[in-house]
Amino acid sequence: MTVLTSPPAVDTGPRHPAPGRDSRRRKPVTFGGVASSTFLWIYAVISISPLLLMVSNSLRTTQDMAQNPIGLPLPPNFASYQKAWITASFDTYFFNSIFVTVASVLLSTAVSLLAAYAFARTRSKLFGVLEATFLSGLMLPVFLAILPLFFLLDSLGMVSNLWSLILVYGALGIPFSTFVLASFFRQLPIELDEAARLDGAGPFATFWRVHLPLVKPAIATVIVFRFVPVWNDFFYPLILIRDQDAYTLPVGITRFFGEYQTDWATLFAGLTLATIPLVVLFLIATKQIVSGLTAGMSK
Repeated sequence: MTVLTSPPAVDTGPRHPAPGRDSRRRKPVTFGGVASSTFLWIYAVISISPLLLMVSNSLRTTQDMAQNPIGLPLPPNFASYQKAWITASFDTYFFNSIFVTVASVLLSTAVSLLAAYAFARTRSKLFGVLEATFLSGLMLPVFLAILPLFFLLDSLGMVSNLWSLILVYGALGIPFSTFVLASFFRQLPIELDEAARLDGAGPFATFWRVHLPLVKPAIATVIVFRFVPVWNDFFYPLILIRDQDAYTLPVGITRFFGEYQTDWATLFAGLTLATIPLVVLFLIATKQIVSGLTAGMSK
């Protein structure tokens, strides 16, 4: 009768670590890395300190700030937020800014997407001249054109109209947005167009179904970089808007300043409310912004 036994264990030498384990070892800490991290943390604290001071003062009273400018809001007072939102017509300015900013950014992004796709995918001298014309807007001092722009909008009856701001901001954002988006479209391989053409897709279907999803990081970057300056702009609303009910936030907040006295608590509450949309936008789009700014660096 034959008994089956397992073969004796064979010593194969020293065991090697599992693949990939070495790659997870911590890198040695260097003086340069510690110094860089320390500097960045210090810079972050310095940068966020004014925001924290603004929020803290918005929860205090004006009398308390006059007695102790850098005190803590103990106990917190939310009456200034109610006063800013209702009594000072902050809600009107806020929704005016939301409407103008969102509409103008969508307008400039939509036009720039179509223009950038055409410039990136068409080899023609005519399109080269058109692209140079678009990009020349980056070099023009737009503030010098405010006088003819005002007379043009006045002749069209669009002064004190929010649509005048939308058209102006939309036009100002096209050169920058076209430049960024065209560079992203040029990085996409031409084989994508050929494959889509073999599947029966036309130029617009190729743009909408193939290329547009691939440039989402660039779109997010363009939206954020256009949203912030439009939201914070003070110059054009001051010149083009005369009706107080059509004021945007930067101009409307100036009404919180008095000739002889300023309600600082209400002012800080208004500034805090005006900052919330920017913070929310950056939190939502941070990943896409980083992807858009670093695209192509690893190639």
